[in-house]
Amino acid sequence: GNLNGLRETIERIKPDVLVNAAGYTAVDQAQREPELAARLNHQAPALMAELMKTHDGCLVHYSTDYVFDGSGNQPWKETDSAGPLNVYGATKLAGEQAIQASGCQHLIFRTSWVYASRGNNFAKTMLRLAKERDTLNVIDDQIGAPTGAELIADVTAHALRQWQQQPDVSGLYHLAASGETSWYDYACYVFGWAQNEGLPLAIQSVNPILSEDYPVPAIRPKNSRLDGQKLETTFNLQLPEWKQGVEHMMSEVFDV
Repeated sequence: GNLNGLRETIERIKPDVLVNAAGYTAVDQAQREPELAARLNHQAPALMAELMKTHDGCLVHYSTDYVFDGSGNQPWKETDSAGPLNVYGATKLAGEQAIQASGCQHLIFRTSWVYASRGNNFAKTMLRLAKERDTLNVIDDQIGAPTGAELIADVTAHALRQWQQQPDVSGLYHLAASGETSWYDYACYVFGWAQNEGLPLAIQSVNPILSEDYPVPAIRPKNSRLDGQKLETTFNLQLPEWKQGVEHMMSEVFDV
């Protein structure tokens, strides 16, 4: 949260590339702490962009499907207009816009439903609950693609190599695994995998519910599909199906 420290560090080091993987990501809490969320998601990246511009460096920044209002059922393109439903989405959008307005070289990656082997994630939480409970209710009307931190890191490295050769790739990209699922189908997939691997589960029934049935402080977008075509074409990549990454992560976590 210390912007002066940030300024001093960047001015001293003058990095060629700065990867900003920091952010205020507690979506519900952001409703109660909009100033702190804005400092981390908007003011900090704005400052980074301003400083990187002075020595022609490239800022890599991660954003979110939450910049959209979640309407319709078509995957969102980079050119679609944003309309965030909550404080988190609004502060992330403001951060993107500040970077773009600064005129610095940048790669902004909007991603969705991010998970990693380390730390907490949806699959781990579901499996923990499935060991303790026989019934679970899971939201079935929010659609997106679970995207692994490993995939995001690999694509970032690849994109940066290309940027060094070809600075005109600077811009905004949608980066999510291919395919789509709901939280309910995601949970069912995880339970199916666990049963296959012989993990002991208590769960007997999994029920699909609507977002309205599970009220939370911050409204979530229902359509979080991101269209990765621009990314795939620009960087000559093929984004893997979401199940691949989830399976890889679970094998790592449960050591099977």
